[in-house]
Amino acid sequence: MVFHSIVPPYLLEQLEQAVDDPSLRARFRQSLQHDAVLRTRPAAGAAAAEPATDAGGPQRAVYDAEHRTDLPGTPARAEGEDPVQDESVNQAYDGTGATWRMFSECFGRDSIDGAGLALTSSVHYDRGYANAFWDGAQMVFGDGDGEIFGGFTESVDVTGHELTHGVTQYTANLAYEGQSGALNESISDVFGSLAKQHNLGQSTEEADWLIGAGLFRPGVQGVALRSMKAPGTAYDDPRLGRDPQPAHMSDYVETEDDNGGVHINSGIPNRAFYLTAAAIGGNAYDDAGKIWYSALTSGTLSETATFADFAAATQAAASELFGDDSSQLAAVTEAWQTVGVLTAESLPAEPSGAKQAESGVRAESESEGLMRAAKSGLPSSSPPAPPPSKD
Repeated sequence: MVFHSIVPPYLLEQLEQAVDDPSLRARFRQSLQHDAVLRTRPAAGAAAAEPATDAGGPQRAVYDAEHRTDLPGTPARAEGEDPVQDESVNQAYDGTGATWRMFSECFGRDSIDGAGLALTSSVHYDRGYANAFWDGAQMVFGDGDGEIFGGFTESVDVTGHELTHGVTQYTANLAYEGQSGALNESISDVFGSLAKQHNLGQSTEEADWLIGAGLFRPGVQGVALRSMKAPGTAYDDPRLGRDPQPAHMSDYVETEDDNGGVHINSGIPNRAFYLTAAAIGGNAYDDAGKIWYSALTSGTLSETATFADFAAATQAAASELFGDDSSQLAAVTEAWQTVGVLTAESLPAEPSGAKQAESGVRAESESEGLMRAAKSGLPSSSPPAPPPSKD
């Protein structure tokens, strides 16, 4: 089964151990257990995979799981119907629509599969479920535990992130392990952020570049699950620990957890996209977004593509879209050099051949210590200071 969740397992494991309330610990334990089961469960039923009609535009269907785990659940709102009283239903409807519009208007893509696939969502999954996921056929949203996490339908970037796993599934189909898995996660962060920016009409400079902003309840010392602008600074809380994402290849985390660190090491390509968009300016869903989308859909990436492979694909895309002497290509190359994926001598579109970081890699035990760290002292909703620059 294809299963991608927005909250990484190491964060739920940290919470299950760190919170004082036994009922909260039980909720996080249950969320972890459900996620483990979901990885082996067949995809959701035929209703979730139903293709769209020829009507054009998004074809959305939102279901209410009614705090059970049978999917998709009871029909709650269909395409074109008026808003209902359940705000989670309306947020899922709006978030999937915003993501559909971004892919359609910015990249000419017709839904997740490029052929008008209906967008199915289920809300109120289980009780206190602290996650949201794409299961290969539909979106599923939990309501959160109520103390650490609120409802997962509230953040458009979360919806966009999970739906983009579907886009990757239908295009490059990047293996969900190691560097290819971190790319899979990063690409979802990129287009999840772009869905929010496009929906709000934000420029690169105006965007917050946070993934999951608004998920944390008051009192949590952090602003989001991840920061694309400054990986490693999204949270630092006694219960959550400290954000473990690296921003540079010299800090690449070697671990067997989290499918080889797919949620952790995604900070490196995330920052490369942010730096590219910031250097180009304007709207990130224009030139920078087109380069990343073109690389993803180019057909040149293997399922086990490395960071260097993807960097070369973005260079090739920038060259094809904007020319060999373009500022866009220069921005792409400099961004990947800044995060340590390409060397200063790397030529545009030259395959790197590097498969993993070979120096300065943190040991697994150190990464686990970082993930478990609880060095706080921050006011609520304030991010930690950025890590030392690797530029």
